[in-house]
Amino acid sequence: MLKAASPLIWAPLMLPTSRNEESLNQELAVWPARLTPEPTWADGAHAALLGRSTPSRGYDQADVYGSSSGASTEADVKFLHEIRDPVYGFVTVNSHERRVVDSAPVQRLRHVSQLAMSSLVYPGVTHKRFEHSLGVMHLAGEAFDVLTRQENVSDAVRDVVPELNEPDNLPYWKSVIRMAALCHDLGHLPFSHAAEQILPPGVTHETLSEELILSPDMEEIFASMIPPLTPKVVAKLAVGPSKSRENFGVWEAILTEIVTGDAFGVDRMDYLLRDSLHAGVAYGRFDYLRILQTLRLLQMSALENDEASLAPSVGVQQGGLNAAEALLLARYFMFSQVYFHPVRIIYDIHLADFLKLWLPGEKFSGKLEDHLRINDNDIWVAIRDTAHDVSHPAHNPAQRIYERKHFKLLYSRRPSDVELFHKPGHAIASWAKEEYGSDAVRYRASEKSGGALDFLVQEPLGTIASSTTVSDTLRNLPPNTADLVFIRPDLLESASLAIKKEDFVRDLLAQAAEEEARVEDDEAAAEPAIRATNEEDE
Repeated sequence: MLKAASPLIWAPLMLPTSRNEESLNQELAVWPARLTPEPTWADGAHAALLGRSTPSRGYDQADVYGSSSGASTEADVKFLHEIRDPVYGFVTVNSHERRVVDSAPVQRLRHVSQLAMSSLVYPGVTHKRFEHSLGVMHLAGEAFDVLTRQENVSDAVRDVVPELNEPDNLPYWKSVIRMAALCHDLGHLPFSHAAEQILPPGVTHETLSEELILSPDMEEIFASMIPPLTPKVVAKLAVGPSKSRENFGVWEAILTEIVTGDAFGVDRMDYLLRDSLHAGVAYGRFDYLRILQTLRLLQMSALENDEASLAPSVGVQQGGLNAAEALLLARYFMFSQVYFHPVRIIYDIHLADFLKLWLPGEKFSGKLEDHLRINDNDIWVAIRDTAHDVSHPAHNPAQRIYERKHFKLLYSRRPSDVELFHKPGHAIASWAKEEYGSDAVRYRASEKSGGALDFLVQEPLGTIASSTTVSDTLRNLPPNTADLVFIRPDLLESASLAIKKEDFVRDLLAQAAEEEARVEDDEAAAEPAIRATNEEDE
């Protein structure tokens, strides 16, 4: 069973807001008699909320929010709770959402670093997935409010998205998307992405997040909320259509885009703002408030009545285009200066080397109970102990991390090198491994989605255009890449002298290009014979 963490941990963080019975009744009045989709009424509290007959369990509104006849008075009823946040000032949760925040899977994120071992490069980067998840939840609610505000929705969009014509249901959906945002990172391993390659086949942090959201303990919490939430819907919106096995309707595709979208996903907005703040760099800053206020549900005109083009997506008004450009430029520079920093990358590599030698079977367990029991603290203790145990197979990478004896950067890709060979780092790494041995060399080629990003922009006269047609900045934005070769510190001087020789790198890359072309020619020549053999076998 997943036991909820003690609420005492919240005492220094929460600033409760009192509500009287009249204000609570006003809030209750906005909920409809029927919600879409129809939730499961888990107990009498839900029935009482929606004006239905109360089951034998006998809960009523006073039981949910506090009874004036008990120890607490009406003035002491606490429903809203404010959490101090360094990015937004305050993040607010209600008492039902707080149960999710206090759950074991969410509280575990207090002990999972947002940026792995980046604090070894940027000492201030000690923030955790927990506060990031709270921030994403906050922004998701803000974006939802703007996108669904009645005056912001066109009649054409209403025709395609009938859920927007039912404003009484929108508070339910806002609760769903806030909880999906809060839970979107539950499946992260210790040190987040740095350790994800060490999972069993078919298991990712997204699949673990889905399983945790659908677990019995979390299901009980979602069912007890007012209104009750369906865990399956929360799970699919949390991970998005590219990772979920579920089908998405038009409305659900819009909701998940708020969290996971490539252009304006609030997951991205929060990590850029939060990571740049803690790293002490200015690259990740942008006017997120301007973006939020200019978000709109937009659709291209369907000249051929194409159903796909009628489906709205999250876009921005022309007035928010410069802020959107700043967001994507912030991402580009954060990757080049922080996320792809060579020292940060080599510690990710040393961490992976350590975990493969330290974990049973060289993999993390894919079981939820094991996942919930391990976090950064366990790995740091193991690194410390193993660094002092020369007999342990993982001693070497542990010592490199613990005593900061990391491999040194030998080569970083230059644009001119790519013109000679499309994988210059691979060619340099292959040479270095032949020269100094595989154990002395590490190579990392990282490429994240980036470059030109297409989203819809509403121009001043109401026309809808592609972002790449109205913004030279977005059309010419390069992709985020890193092509890095590292070598053992004692070999750096020798290897550096070799690759600094005149024309050494150019000749090496030219040879690699010729070899690749020869292999491709051989494969093309052999293809007819292979095809003929296959036809004979058939």
